[in-house]
Amino acid sequence: MRALFTTAPLAGHLLPLVPIAWALRAAGHEVLVATREDFVPVALRSGLPSASCGPPAADLAGAAEAGALARPRGAAEARGVLSGALARVARGSLAGVRRLADAWRPDLIVSERAEFAGPLVAAALGVPWVRYHWSVSSLEEYRRAAEAEFAPELAALGLDRFPEAARVLDPWPVSLRRPDAVAHDGVRHVPAHGDAPVPDWAFTRGRGPRICVTLGTMLPRYGAAGMADFLTELVAETRGGDCELLVAVDDDVVARWPPLPSAVRYAGRLPLAEVLPACDAVVHHGGQGTSLTALAAGRPQVVMARLDDQFDNARALAAAGAALLVPPSRATPAAVAAGCAEVLENALYAKAAAGLAEEMALLPSPSAAVGLLEHPGPGPDMPRSYPNEDAV
Repeated sequence: MRALFTTAPLAGHLLPLVPIAWALRAAGHEVLVATREDFVPVALRSGLPSASCGPPAADLAGAAEAGALARPRGAAEARGVLSGALARVARGSLAGVRRLADAWRPDLIVSERAEFAGPLVAAALGVPWVRYHWSVSSLEEYRRAAEAEFAPELAALGLDRFPEAARVLDPWPVSLRRPDAVAHDGVRHVPAHGDAPVPDWAFTRGRGPRICVTLGTMLPRYGAAGMADFLTELVAETRGGDCELLVAVDDDVVARWPPLPSAVRYAGRLPLAEVLPACDAVVHHGGQGTSLTALAAGRPQVVMARLDDQFDNARALAAAGAALLVPPSRATPAAVAAGCAEVLENALYAKAAAGLAEEMALLPSPSAAVGLLEHPGPGPDMPRSYPNEDAV
């Protein structure tokens, strides 16, 4: 079987697909990752065959650099910040994904939920497609933006919306999912960190409470101006507890920062799955990868959501008792330090996180999900073929 994986050019969107793609390869199947030209080197670092489906995604970088991510806002205002940009990224990928599919003839297309060229090409060619459902959020604003962007192509296929996926793979614990996602096919979250090396101190405990701080890969690069100052103040606020801070951020970003206080043991790229088990708490932005990796390690969390699905993830974690939510308008170093003190001192947070870690461990592994991908069947609204393959 040949499986074509499509992803927006963002690390947090690609990396969840990597263990599934490798499980297929280990089972003897062929896989190919399609993404934008500037992101192909990142995909190649996963060891997977990867090909360009279009030029660099200027729309996505432009939306971020214009300041859409930089202004802390409430959940209602910040929801859907990237929806239009991601729809335009998919528009720029459509022709390239179609060319790859015509030449390679996949039997299956697997797309992360913010990538919409893959589902459209699958519909045109009559092959099943599978959605990887990162986040607990419904992300209806993403779907609506993409359906508006691709209205002519959908109409040419006789559709007014994207067809249903043959399967939906969901790594979130069932207890945290929305009601309409409970029936998704569960697949265990297996972190993928590319080529980030494991430091020799990763498996040892710190002198005092060790706190890992990360805002993912996008926010520090485009929308977290002043993060170094924030961290310096956070160290000052937590110094009374002799805390040790780890800052997980891309190396080229931290290289532009001024020196950080000595209480920051390390700042740079970190493989979170190997580092978090020896941490006592995690401060983060509510992204899928960090949220689930921290849960899998059974660690309590302090979440400063900034945009889109991050608010729903944060609320789900907080409702389960595993995290404390700090709203953007109140996300000062003092408030975050107080949140860290709360989750460290109140054992109920760690107990809830440990319970969710046990629930996650019971989900089927990516290897166990291979059978679902080998025989996905068409989605309920997707015929096996269309009379006009040239519609897309």
